[in-house]
Amino acid sequence: MKEFFRRTRKSFTSTQSQESAQIPDDLWVKCSNCGELVYKKELNDNLKVCPKCSHHMRLSAREWLGLLDVGSFTETDANLLPTDPLGFVSSDDSYAEKLHKAQQRTGMPDAVIAGNGRIEQRPLCIAVCDFNFMGASMGSVYGEKMARAAERAAERNLPLLTINCSGGARQQEGVIALMQMAKVTMALTRLAEVGQPHIAVLVDPCYGGVTASYPSVADIIIAEPGASIGFSGRRVIEQIIRQKLPGGFQTAEFMLEHGMIDMVVSRSDLRALLAKLLRLYNPAAVIEGALVESLNGVEH
Repeated sequence: MKEFFRRTRKSFTSTQSQESAQIPDDLWVKCSNCGELVYKKELNDNLKVCPKCSHHMRLSAREWLGLLDVGSFTETDANLLPTDPLGFVSSDDSYAEKLHKAQQRTGMPDAVIAGNGRIEQRPLCIAVCDFNFMGASMGSVYGEKMARAAERAAERNLPLLTINCSGGARQQEGVIALMQMAKVTMALTRLAEVGQPHIAVLVDPCYGGVTASYPSVADIIIAEPGASIGFSGRRVIEQIIRQKLPGGFQTAEFMLEHGMIDMVVSRSDLRALLAKLLRLYNPAAVIEGALVESLNGVEH
């Protein structure tokens, strides 16, 4: 009898081990807002918005490109690589080493992906930031890609869509990083001259020189629900002014209430809204599209 139980227990343990080996470790994701466990497939199907509390989790730059029509994206300026102009070295490691690690981890040369694409068949230029790359800090390549995207949109008479998140300017590049704020903002004036819009989407988190420059002068400023948006962090501001800030300070909803942004839009509604804005800003394309549809409906 003892031998029977020993063999049964051994068999059961072996079966458990086999089943555990077949179950992936990343089936569930814990929401950082409500703490609930969410089935990863359900979360991805819901565009990484928690189905329990509607918390908008962060997307990578390539995930954000899912806003575009399938197969329509063409990347530009992919060959731009950051340099180490100051030979910056910290107590932990060098800037060159940090860049290499970020490139290996994300598969991106820097924090921004730029290119051309379409939303519901309407062409546009797009530039997307990725917080996974050194906190989407704004360095020379970040600024150059944004400026080129604006200039390319102006040359082609197309709207520009930017998806923006950042922790601020990249300190390892010093004044070169700070120059990018003015450079990108000036490039956007060329877009305004041809009458094409810059639509800026602010996602969590968006701080520092990025918030203080080009997204804040966009024709339309959209934010995701609950996104943290500001210049300095809450704690820094409280220490400077020696006062307690109100609840919800520097959230998208707070910014909307105080007139700093135009609208707060859920991720599930964003693509449809962008398509509508593109139609409104280009009525000629709407008329042309309606004409084509009517002609297609005519029997020959």
